[in-house]
Amino acid sequence: MLDTTSQALNAANLKSFQQGLRELGYVEGKNIIIEYRSADGRPERFPDLASELIRTQVDLIVARGTPASQAAIKASSTIPVVINMVGDPFVLVKSLSRPGSNFTGLTSMTSELQAKRVEILKDTIPGATRIAVMLNLSNPAQPQEWKEMGMAAKSLGVQPHLLDIRKPEDIEPSFEAAIKQRVHALVVGQEGLIQANAKRIAEFAMKHRLPAIYAGKEFVEAGGLMSYGVSAPDMYRRAAAYVDKLFKGAKSGDIPIERPMRFEMAINLQTAKAIGVKFPQRVLIRADKIIE
Repeated sequence: MLDTTSQALNAANLKSFQQGLRELGYVEGKNIIIEYRSADGRPERFPDLASELIRTQVDLIVARGTPASQAAIKASSTIPVVINMVGDPFVLVKSLSRPGSNFTGLTSMTSELQAKRVEILKDTIPGATRIAVMLNLSNPAQPQEWKEMGMAAKSLGVQPHLLDIRKPEDIEPSFEAAIKQRVHALVVGQEGLIQANAKRIAEFAMKHRLPAIYAGKEFVEAGGLMSYGVSAPDMYRRAAAYVDKLFKGAKSGDIPIERPMRFEMAINLQTAKAIGVKFPQRVLIRADKIIE
């Protein structure tokens, strides 16, 4: 496994992946061994980590996100790769139905969800006309997210301000820039560097009393205001089925790349109270999880 965060931070998703494997007859330590490597929010580490996995003679790699998937695919043209949570699969392939290489898997199609997040945020904070957007444009999937965000914001009468963070040290200055620009709210993208710093980002948003919507419920559990996105545990569980197919002899290039099937919305009412946000009932009833 080539992932964006540590096993501790990724525990819930790993549990779903392991459960999916058990349902298919694979038990860790008995008939399957998982070698886990994490870039810990430093995507430049992925090529070396992928090479390290190749040297351990793994039979297959499960990679999360675009940078990890690119590194795994580049490291070997023969070892099958199951991509997972890739925001823009068309960075890697031209066709989802027939990838035609040594990889297949699942896409989170995050760029398509940005418009929905803007819509939910605008519905929650009707007076918001300036919104900051936190992305990492060095990630090949993120420029498309920014493009989608721009179109969505324009249609809702909102002016977006880009906060391009490319390393952990960029996070605090980006918030300072957002405050100087007098933004009313924040949209945070789904990306490895951002995911690895979920708690810090949620804390900065709280400190500056900035209403924010995130891509995953782990941010809400870390103190973030609200989230809307694909169900990561479901994506990890479904990745186990791809592992099973490949172990049983299927050719990766012949297995279609799948889109997400489950989406979830989470709200943290404690954070809402602390920063003075009152959720409209029409937003609350859409939530799958509410932290009170």
